[in-house]
Amino acid sequence: MRRSLVIALVLLAVAFLFVGGPSLLFSPSTDDIAPETDAEATHQEPELVAVADSESQFWPYLNAREAHEKRSPLNVIVRGDADEVVQLLAAHGEGEWEEADHDHFEATDLVGVTDNETAATQHDEHGADDHENTTADALADAVQPISPTDIPWSNADGATRYAYVDPGPDGDRYWTTETMQLEDGEYYGYRYHIRAYESPNPDDQWIVMQTHSEHFDWFTLRHRVDGVEEAQTRLERDLMAIPSVDMQEDIQRIYLGNEGPSDANGWATKVEVTAMATVPLALGLAAGRVNKGTRERILERVDDAVGGAITETDRERIQAAYDRLDARHLILAGTIMSIILGVRIGGIAVDRTVDGLSVHMIAAMFYPFIAVGIPVATYVIASGLERRLDAAMAASLSLAGAIWLDYALVGVDVLPIDVIVQRMLVVIALGLIAAGATGRATRESRFNSLLLVGVAMWLVVLVGTLLGYL
Repeated sequence: MRRSLVIALVLLAVAFLFVGGPSLLFSPSTDDIAPETDAEATHQEPELVAVADSESQFWPYLNAREAHEKRSPLNVIVRGDADEVVQLLAAHGEGEWEEADHDHFEATDLVGVTDNETAATQHDEHGADDHENTTADALADAVQPISPTDIPWSNADGATRYAYVDPGPDGDRYWTTETMQLEDGEYYGYRYHIRAYESPNPDDQWIVMQTHSEHFDWFTLRHRVDGVEEAQTRLERDLMAIPSVDMQEDIQRIYLGNEGPSDANGWATKVEVTAMATVPLALGLAAGRVNKGTRERILERVDDAVGGAITETDRERIQAAYDRLDARHLILAGTIMSIILGVRIGGIAVDRTVDGLSVHMIAAMFYPFIAVGIPVATYVIASGLERRLDAAMAASLSLAGAIWLDYALVGVDVLPIDVIVQRMLVVIALGLIAAGATGRATRESRFNSLLLVGVAMWLVVLVGTLLGYL
């Protein structure tokens, strides 16, 4: 029993040192993620923003429901015809567009831990059909997204968000859904995502946009919004590259006062588009490579790094630790990392190359590798090991390393607090499963306390996450 407690404490330390600690240093605080809003403001008519020389107005936030809650901040305003803007951000004008399909997993809001994740998709059931935007309906034949280096902007799947607009003196204010959604990147990887809303007044040619960066989280089956500033700057650069746009006269930043959510600073980019153009752009994903050396080389590097500061006793302990290494430790590490990275790369590849599969089908295809494949593979491989602590350390460190490699692959460097906690819990759970599968743990019974606690913890964390409790 005491040994089991020691293993649990060691796993907790590993989870904090290799997942929680580094993440907490760079993650936003709760105030940054979920700033407080005035509850009474949701029952009052908000102050709208007017575009110069236009009668129509808009509220500078988007919401998942028709309520005046300060959620996703609008951050780009483009003056110009909607069709021209679509062609501007499309890939060299190739192909036609169709209305965005809402068969998707919903991306997180930019604020609110409690509202940070939702699983259900929402269809527009708004009664004001006479106010529906018509631009997207006129576009047909989907452009399938491929590598961002080949096609910069393509039709996107994304959750419905409502914008509050005022057509002017002759109309009433109302909620509307997006005219179009655009993306650059991979649905199951990292992408820049744009939701665009056309002016409710046909005489006013402007489009207001909400652009952000996000990545798909395979442990939670959700898109996680990483921020808005990087995506806004990225789109700003694209618009600056248009030959007909004067960087001195046609591009400026105006203050909308919608700072607070995520890293939004309240300033929106305003662009005057006077002619159609094609914007070239390139986006690449960088992945790190992990090189493994022999035991002797590693020991030599340790010696070189410490410069003789360790004693002979310390060297003997290090040598003893490496002597305990078994081929199964390396197999376990390689298997866990292969599953994590394989699911990421496989999801992207299938989404890009296989037609006819919805995002739900692709998720159903790969998620079992995460939920079932990782613990089962860990149990099978660790059952050939003898020492409980060694197996627990190998499994937990491998999963922590795989998580960081996965984030490096998609380019994520900031995580919300709830994701950090969830990752720490799965690292601990997998370590307990590995420890419970070893020879020493199964001497009396295969269904020992380490294994049962590890499996229960794994199931509770994953199920709780999918149901929105974690």
